[in-house]
Amino acid sequence: MTTDDAASPRGLDLPKLGAWFAAEIPGAGRELTATMIAGGKSNLTYAVSDGAREWVVRRPPLGHVLATAHDMSREYRVMTALRDTPVPVPVTYGLCQDDAVLGAPFYVMERVTGTPYRLADELIPLGAERTRTISTRLVDTLAALHQVDPVAVGLGDFGKAEGYLGRQVSRWKKQLDASYCRDLPAADELYALLAADVPAESAAGIVHGDYRLDNVLVDDSDRPTAVLDWEMATLGDPLADLALMLMYHRLGESASGASVTNASAAPGFLSEDEIIDRYAQGSDRDLSRFGFYLGLAAYKLAAILEGIHYRYLHGQTVGEGFDTIGDAIHPLLDAGLSALKENH
Repeated sequence: MTTDDAASPRGLDLPKLGAWFAAEIPGAGRELTATMIAGGKSNLTYAVSDGAREWVVRRPPLGHVLATAHDMSREYRVMTALRDTPVPVPVTYGLCQDDAVLGAPFYVMERVTGTPYRLADELIPLGAERTRTISTRLVDTLAALHQVDPVAVGLGDFGKAEGYLGRQVSRWKKQLDASYCRDLPAADELYALLAADVPAESAAGIVHGDYRLDNVLVDDSDRPTAVLDWEMATLGDPLADLALMLMYHRLGESASGASVTNASAAPGFLSEDEIIDRYAQGSDRDLSRFGFYLGLAAYKLAAILEGIHYRYLHGQTVGEGFDTIGDAIHPLLDAGLSALKENH
């Protein structure tokens, strides 16, 4: 962080934020310092301190964004609702929907201690036994989330659960079309197969929408301390979460996808079959049509990556690692087609 940033990092007006903190957060001081923890095209995350205590502030990206894609109230609401469940989430302290403070809605939550492991190289020094423990608990936490009754925690109206799978197929087709820059015959074939045979959904539950190891903080005892990044959360068929996590693993195992996440390549990390078996032990959901969910996850992830590839081609990305994203789509689509055909 530069000296200029020390006063107010981009996206925060510390004098205005300090006045809001002093009025809304019990015991908080007015004089704040802040450091950006994570920034980019996702929501921006800052560590904020008054010298005695520390919090995390989340706000949407800078510039023009779709409100539905960065809805602060949804993230805040789902974490608040899950506070007294077995799912580890940060304590939430306040939501501000007055744009006069920071120019966008934001919320304040606890700063939780833990590591978001993203790369195999970060897990390898821990050894295979600890890596196995971490990956096992990752699956157990997902199963625990999917066991939560949305109505019982006040999330009965958090989304329209009925027809979730069909809407997902349509949504990601539109996303892929919006990023068109080349012919992808495998994507066309995968979409046709998905649209033609949407299975009956499992019981509605809370869907995280982007569940993977680097969206979970893990402490030094290898226990999950907080599930983060709930911006895509909704109600729907939770098996979509399990399938997407597995597709991230397949992506990470390909050289072109290693820049996304490849934690599952670390020795000791549960295999796909072990993950599915472990999840099934903590869930009563029907996995007989799981091939469809894997196909849908591959299609969703391919659409996301093609959007990044499109922006890279048009000079709209910042940083390194984007030049190989376009190549990562092909093995993903092939994996999706294989999963669908094997489980048809």
